[in-house]
Amino acid sequence: MPIFQYSFPTRIQFGAGAVTLVGAALKEAGKKRALIVTDRGLATLAPVTATRESLTRAGLEVALFSGVWGNPVKSQVTAGVEAFRAHGADCIVGLGGGAAIDVAKAVLLMSNHPGDLFDYEDEKPGALPIDREIPYWVSVPTTAGTGSEVGRSTVISDDQTHVKKIVFSPRLLAQRVFLDPELTLGLPAAVTAATGMDALTHLVEAYLAKGFQPLCDGIALAGVRLVAQGLKRAVEFARRIDHGEQALLHDSEHVEARGQMLNAATMGGVAFQKGLGVTHSLAHALSTVCDLHHGLANGIAIPYAMSFNATVSSERLTDLARMVGAREQSARGFVVWLEELRHQLGIPGDLRAAGVKDEHVDRLVSIALADACHANNPRPVTEADFRALFRQALGPS
Repeated sequence: MPIFQYSFPTRIQFGAGAVTLVGAALKEAGKKRALIVTDRGLATLAPVTATRESLTRAGLEVALFSGVWGNPVKSQVTAGVEAFRAHGADCIVGLGGGAAIDVAKAVLLMSNHPGDLFDYEDEKPGALPIDREIPYWVSVPTTAGTGSEVGRSTVISDDQTHVKKIVFSPRLLAQRVFLDPELTLGLPAAVTAATGMDALTHLVEAYLAKGFQPLCDGIALAGVRLVAQGLKRAVEFARRIDHGEQALLHDSEHVEARGQMLNAATMGGVAFQKGLGVTHSLAHALSTVCDLHHGLANGIAIPYAMSFNATVSSERLTDLARMVGAREQSARGFVVWLEELRHQLGIPGDLRAAGVKDEHVDRLVSIALADACHANNPRPVTEADFRALFRQALGPS
């Protein structure tokens, strides 16, 4: 597979082996001391070792911070800032899933901005300005879901309340992005499915979001088509590899499917600058209250959310049905396609199967209502609507 290059606006290099270019890119930028920020589970695995080798070959002094796990919290950022300063780092490589890349952004911010991380929360009254230089950094995603590699925000939770806080600034954009499908080949089927549904939800909600953004609309539609082509195939390969068929690990069709999903995730990260919607407000509440993986929460919730939106977004949902090749080219046809995809990927059909309980509903509604994402939903969402959606998504008791 050749390595392709495109800028949107970040300079992106995509292709098998793209990770080997990271060291040269940092050297070209005049950097000498790099901190790799990564997930705890990746610290000894090939994506980290390959990246570290690339940096060392280029002559950089390299340190590793692997104190990221689960939904990222502020204490992880604090530890990362300490590691950045202890190494005397002049750049960061954000390597991993969305959590590691979000923590990398927050570390970069707090490495030279005063105060507390949450002093910079987006749209918080009296928030401090992000007006100082952000150290040079590059992002290397190892999952295909959040699109954080091209995002201008970071989402970090409070350690005690688990409430997610969003910090936003164009200054947080990575200077370079490296999309290497080989780094995602070993992802288990369940992770592939959940992160893939996260990417799909970004694309779908961006397309439906209120406002005039034809560039984002076009990217969202093309990204949805890539998900329809690649996600089921990637999960099927992952299942077979999970069951011991290691020869399929580097199969060319497997690499192609992973590449489709990497690009789809990045396209979602670009498209949702237009906005998101009710699915994400549901999912953010589920992560806060029940510690559900964000992609899994989106995957369970999106058919219910799109059924809710169908009364006002029938035309756009029909566009999506056409894009994915749904049997029925209608809003309902797209919802059915989502339900079938969810089943094929092994994602539960209701929240109860994921451990959510009736007694969680009141707090879920409260947090979802306060979440900013549903402000861009095409259909206004009231407290009663959220309660009904959570009740529907819980399924039978």
